[in-house]
Amino acid sequence: MVAAQASWDFERLSRPPAVHPAPGFEAPGVRALFYEGVPWKGNPTRLFAWYGSPGQEGKVPAMVLVHGGGGTAFDAWVRLWNERGYAAIAMDLCGCVPRRGKQGWERHALGGPPGWGGFDQIDGPVEDQWTYHAVAGVLLGHSLLRSFPEVDPERIGVTGISWGGYLTCIVSAIDSRFRFAAPVYGCGFLGEDSAWLGTFEKMGKDRAEKWLGLWDPSRYLGRTKMPMLWLNGTNDFAYPLGSYQKSYRLPAGERALCIRVRMAHAHGGPGEKPGEIHAFADALFKGGAPLARVTAQGVDGNRAWATFTSRVPVVRAELNFTRDSGKWQKRKWETVPAELSAGRASAEIPEGTAAFYLNLLDERGLVVSTEHVER
Repeated sequence: MVAAQASWDFERLSRPPAVHPAPGFEAPGVRALFYEGVPWKGNPTRLFAWYGSPGQEGKVPAMVLVHGGGGTAFDAWVRLWNERGYAAIAMDLCGCVPRRGKQGWERHALGGPPGWGGFDQIDGPVEDQWTYHAVAGVLLGHSLLRSFPEVDPERIGVTGISWGGYLTCIVSAIDSRFRFAAPVYGCGFLGEDSAWLGTFEKMGKDRAEKWLGLWDPSRYLGRTKMPMLWLNGTNDFAYPLGSYQKSYRLPAGERALCIRVRMAHAHGGPGEKPGEIHAFADALFKGGAPLARVTAQGVDGNRAWATFTSRVPVVRAELNFTRDSGKWQKRKWETVPAELSAGRASAEIPEGTAAFYLNLLDERGLVVSTEHVER
C-alpha cells in the first residue's frame, strides 16, 4: 500500500497569521491571544497562545514551545524563557484553551481537530487530520513570533515535549527558518517499538501503514539540516532508545545527545527545564559556551571510550549499562564511574552487559551522551 503524502503550503504558513484578543485569560507577565490556523472541515480555526518577551532593549532571541499529550499552552514555560532573556510563544495544538473543563482542557468553538495522534482520523482528508493541523499551528506560531518587532527572526529555536517532541521532529524538516530544534522524548519509528503498538494493531495493517506513511517522523527527519539537541531517558515508556537512535541518526546537521538514566517523562521540570536546552540555545544565539562535543567513540577490548572537546571543563564521566535485554522500558540500568584524561573518557564494560553508553558531565552539571551500543 502506497501512502498519500502530506504537503503543507509553506508560503502561506510563513506569513504572520491574523491575531485576535483572548478575553478572560490572564497570567503574570505574558499576553494571551488567538491566532488563525488552517481550515478544519472547511471551517476557520483559531489557536490559543501565550506570548511573552524579556522586556530588554534591542532585538532578542526567541523560542517556540510545543506541548505534549495532556498539555496545553503553558504560561509558566513562556516565563521560564523570558527569564533567560528570550521571547517565547506557547500555543495549544488540540483545539483547546488553558482552562479546565469536566473532561480536561476546555474546547474552543473555533478549535481544530482534537489530539493526540489523530489515529481515528486517518480515513479523512489529510488536511483535516491532527498532525497536519498541529504542524501548521507550530509554523504559524513561528511566523507570528518572527513578526514581533522585539524578536530577532534569525535567532529562533523550537523545543517540544513528548508528542510535542514528535511534532518538533517533523517541523525541523519543514521549517528551515528555525536555527535549531530540541525534541524531548519524541522521535520516529513509532510502528517498530513505541507506546502505540496496540493502537496500530487495532487499526489494522493498511490503516496503520497509512498513518505511519503520512505522520511518522522517520518520513521527515532525513530532510532536517539544522542543529538538533535530543533529550530522553533510558526507560521512556513511549519513545524507547532503539527507535530514538534510528531517529537521531537521520538528520544531516550538528547533533548533541543527552540521555539520562530513568529520566522522568512529564511537562514542567523534566521536559521544560533541562539546562542543556538553555545552553544549546545560548551557544547559538548569545555566544555562550556550547555543550561538550563527542568527537569519536568506540570499544577497545572490553573497554568503552569516547573522545570529546569542551570549552567548559568536563569534571565527571560515567558508564551507564544494562545487563537486561528485551523491552527498553523494562531494563534495569546501572552506573559506574569512567576515567577522564585529556579529552578522553573510558571505562571497563561490566561482565554481562547488553547495552551501554557514556555520559560526560561538565562543571555546570550539563550532560552529553555517546550513542548507546548493544552487544
